[in-house]
Amino acid sequence: MKYRINKRTGDKISEIGFGSAYIYEAGMENAVKVLRRAYENGINYYDLAAGDGSSFPMYGEAFKDVRNNIFYQIHFGADYSRGTYGWTLNLDTVKKSIDKQLNELHTDYIDYGFIHCQDEHSDWKKYQENGILNYILELKESGVVKHIGLSSHTPSVIQTILNTGLVDVLMFSVNIAYDYQKGDYAKGSVDERNAIFKRCEKEGIGISVMKPFSGGQLLNSSTSPFKKALTIYQCLKYILDKPGILTVLPGVKDMNDLEKLLAYYDKTDEELDYSIIGTFAPIEAEGKCVYCNHCKPCPAGLDIGLINKYYDLAKVGDSLAVEHYKTLDKKASDCVKCGHCDKRCPFHVKQSEKMTEIADFFAK
Repeated sequence: MKYRINKRTGDKISEIGFGSAYIYEAGMENAVKVLRRAYENGINYYDLAAGDGSSFPMYGEAFKDVRNNIFYQIHFGADYSRGTYGWTLNLDTVKKSIDKQLNELHTDYIDYGFIHCQDEHSDWKKYQENGILNYILELKESGVVKHIGLSSHTPSVIQTILNTGLVDVLMFSVNIAYDYQKGDYAKGSVDERNAIFKRCEKEGIGISVMKPFSGGQLLNSSTSPFKKALTIYQCLKYILDKPGILTVLPGVKDMNDLEKLLAYYDKTDEELDYSIIGTFAPIEAEGKCVYCNHCKPCPAGLDIGLINKYYDLAKVGDSLAVEHYKTLDKKASDCVKCGHCDKRCPFHVKQSEKMTEIADFFAK
């Protein structure tokens, strides 16, 4: 397992986390085995927007002796009063749900307390008016909530709530379908979504990713909006290459699902290569580097994807990206204009010209 640091909190979090939507289907005994296996293989971050309320005792049993070694993100607005998942903006219902979850999880604290499912600006207004935000802030003041998170599918709402300065981690729906305006949760333009990634990277707000496979649609050619199937490994690599990403949270329902995820680190570069998505790219995505590294190897030794990433972040004011660029062994100015990268880029980026642009930018 590899780990990333959430810069806002200092927490060391596994790149692959655990989504809880389906684990209840395994039943108590099997679910505990799956959760424990995940922990033993280095997964330390668990989303608790569960598909059913019966999931919480499973976590409580699996992690009762290692609670301090893992992170829970718990959602203020997820309602399990009827058993299955529901959404609420009622303060009393939220309080009862949180109390129930803490009791069944055998814990007295929440690592990341989430402002849950804010997809409309009206949701955010009600969330504040109904007292739910103040409730989270009170629990943070008392130490029950360690850090505050935000869950949303909508870039414009995300930007509004990030402006408060309260958010330490963002749960955002990220996959190639949504990023290219395909699917029910494909909210925001290519540029609006990219602005979220760049802002989070700049401000040190880690992104935990929901719906990485678009509900499984991307894994089957008959359901994929692109009529081509991707593997879970291509999907994971695509997401982990984006700026700001902290952890990916695929839904896991059994041991087979878990073992497939854990195999990610055994895959070859060829198996992780997602350059096929260049054939899906909408017009507005053409000519924009997505850091896929399909242009490798560069004859002059440049890490073209990383150079582009630092450039994109530096343009939005990320001073750390500037410093990282300066430490590169080979910079954009070392490009020899051989055209190798131009021929290989699936997104038709004229990288040899881009290197001149980037070199000029950092020379200022």
